[in-house]
Amino acid sequence: MIKGQPDHEPHLDALKGFTAARIGIGRTGASIPTKQVLALKLAHAYARDAVYSSLDVEKLNTELKVFDLPILQLHSKAEYREEYLQRPDKGRKLKKSSANHLRGFAGNYDIAIIIADGLSATAVNENIPGLLQILIPILTAAKLAIAPICLVQQGRVAVGDKIAHLLNAKLSVMLIGERPGLSSADSVGAYLTYSPKPGLTDESRNCISNIRPKGLEYKPAAEKIFYLVQEAFRLKLSGVELKDNQGLLGE
Repeated sequence: MIKGQPDHEPHLDALKGFTAARIGIGRTGASIPTKQVLALKLAHAYARDAVYSSLDVEKLNTELKVFDLPILQLHSKAEYREEYLQRPDKGRKLKKSSANHLRGFAGNYDIAIIIADGLSATAVNENIPGLLQILIPILTAAKLAIAPICLVQQGRVAVGDKIAHLLNAKLSVMLIGERPGLSSADSVGAYLTYSPKPGLTDESRNCISNIRPKGLEYKPAAEKIFYLVQEAFRLKLSGVELKDNQGLLGE
């Protein structure tokens, strides 16, 4: 170790409790300590594994049965993982057989809950049951009619618009595995769209990110989703025009 270059930076220790980012990792000569190099490589491996992970359909089916709602198995036009990663457009479109299957479940629903693997099926497998155990009772208590729960393999956010439209749902809640980072490979995102239909783009949606035990925990995430659901129905819109004013000073 070169004099004047500490192997860790104690003045940053107090800040580490506020972020999972790599701060105050220290230096060894002109580089970072070997322990931190190995930790970075391990985090990168976790992220790569998450991208190539698969939905545990059997486990999710078992855990979601408690809500007494039909569970539909769907698939995007991306047939396999490599195609999904190389052709994002196919992940946004629903496979014809899945679209035909959905038509048999069309009704008059307030909300469609759609679950997709996205870029981290690991996040979905680990977090969705716990989140829905809080969210669905809140929606049910508000007398909102919930469509069959949809599980989508090789799905991206926009595929939810087609699904909710075919189900004839007024609003969609897409729960999807987010792109893994080097501090979190298990993060779920929630995307809300009022009056969903094919062809909408990102400005039509509201996003709640980093839902996981070490990020935005299930209870506040469910409460935030419900708040935006209520506001979307009240204002009859979503996206950039729907502002999150919950918890602002002066309320």
